[in-house]
Amino acid sequence: MIPRRTGRNHLELGASTISAVYKDRWQVELFFKALKQNLKIKTFVGTSANAVKIQIWTALIAMLILRYLQLKSQYNWSLSNLVSLLRMSLFTHRNLWAWLDSPFETLPTQYNPDQMALSYA
Repeated sequence: MIPRRTGRNHLELGASTISAVYKDRWQVELFFKALKQNLKIKTFVGTSANAVKIQIWTALIAMLILRYLQLKSQYNWSLSNLVSLLRMSLFTHRNLWAWLDSPFETLPTQYNPDQMALSYA
């Protein structure tokens, strides 16, 4: 167990323990860097603890979905390229799985205009 921080060096901890703590912390830093770069998160929208938690959980879910799409695709996507092209294709109708496997060959499909009709009964 790591002693509570009191503003001084923890000389009682071993070098391997300190190394492990910094290695884990570095992984967290890299993860938040990826979130900020790929999801364009610069600041937190809310200031309450709940608002910050909601934004972090939403970003985590989005990142998991993106990584899932990246891993299921047969195309060799980098995460940043996948995010960029998904953002550009957000309002086009495509078969997602076909597009993920061959993004430059899959053409947009025509949407059915009846799909937009509302029946007022």
